[in-house]
Amino acid sequence: MSFKVISNSLFTLLVLISAVCGTVASRRLLAQTQVDSGAQEKIRARRASDATQPSPSPTPSAPKEELPQESDEVVRIDTSLTNIFFTAADKNRRFISTLKQEDIRISENGQVQDIFTFQKGIDLPLSVAILIDTSGSEERTLPDEKAAARSFLEAVVRPQKDEAAVVSFTGEVTLEQGFTGSLERLRRAIDRVEFVPPSGYIGGGVVVGGTPPISDTNQIMAAATAIWDAVWATSNELLAESAENTRRAIILVTDGEDTISQMKMRDAIERAQKADAFVYAIGIGDSYRGGVDEGALRKITEQTGGRAYFPRSESELRSAFAQIQRDLREQYLVAYSPTNKVRDGSYRHIQIELVNPDLRRQELKLSYRPGYFAKTSEPETPTRQKRDRP
Repeated sequence: MSFKVISNSLFTLLVLISAVCGTVASRRLLAQTQVDSGAQEKIRARRASDATQPSPSPTPSAPKEELPQESDEVVRIDTSLTNIFFTAADKNRRFISTLKQEDIRISENGQVQDIFTFQKGIDLPLSVAILIDTSGSEERTLPDEKAAARSFLEAVVRPQKDEAAVVSFTGEVTLEQGFTGSLERLRRAIDRVEFVPPSGYIGGGVVVGGTPPISDTNQIMAAATAIWDAVWATSNELLAESAENTRRAIILVTDGEDTISQMKMRDAIERAQKADAFVYAIGIGDSYRGGVDEGALRKITEQTGGRAYFPRSESELRSAFAQIQRDLREQYLVAYSPTNKVRDGSYRHIQIELVNPDLRRQELKLSYRPGYFAKTSEPETPTRQKRDRP
């Protein structure tokens, strides 16, 4: 599906929070963009009427959840250092945790930089968003995906330190759960993720005549897949609300077959880069039978410093999540003050090389984001510092 050039596309994040029982009722809509003939912007709030519906009262035996604390402080971050996270692995994908500062060299736009900080095994908090494709191609694998995602979050999220969010998407993007450190909320959010068939759907990707849909647009959206819109919206809206001092990551579970996004892949990559987010992809199709666009998923992960996995079984799926967990925990941090001090918002290319001859012979693979966008001279946007978020 082709679209005209989008001018000032706007994604809107709608998070509905119940004030009655403290239950997060965020369902739809994380983001959606439309274009009219005059290139004017407008926002279509799907299920906006949900905001007027009261949440069901909890049963007497159900414990009440606390509402998220709104005590986040506003701070301004101003540093001249550029921070780059990277991992090192051998040909068998085994992580190498013995590198030293003198083993590497880092360059920016071809200019060698003086390393200010080199750390390994850093233990910064994590802000992880899991994006789950719920289109027809994932119908049969979705239960396995949900189980593996639950196990991943239970292993990764440390209460009071890390936070995670759950997003599902077809032709539109749904925020199932905003950032929280509560494993119970995250489990419930994953449980809510489901495949909703379009009208006339009989299984196996087949749609036949049946009850006419209430809206042709809704019918199209239910049967479509907007991967790049989901990554763009998550990076632009959701990760913008994460704490400043965290490592940000997007876990993208999909077959990589985008059918309706109004944002291009390059737009999604650029927005993730600006959010300092790694993108990890788990490429999985119908019953692990293939049909996965490996090229697209490899490109978005390589350009953001993540990695792509293509499991063919449930055990390989769980292994992929386990590898991502290690990747997030066993990173190195390199910080340097760029020789180019110009704040022009330009893209700066980064290269990290092994200079230790013994390590070069081992053909180690270094994974990192290949560049970043320089700061601008405009006032920086205040960021929130995470504090006691549930």
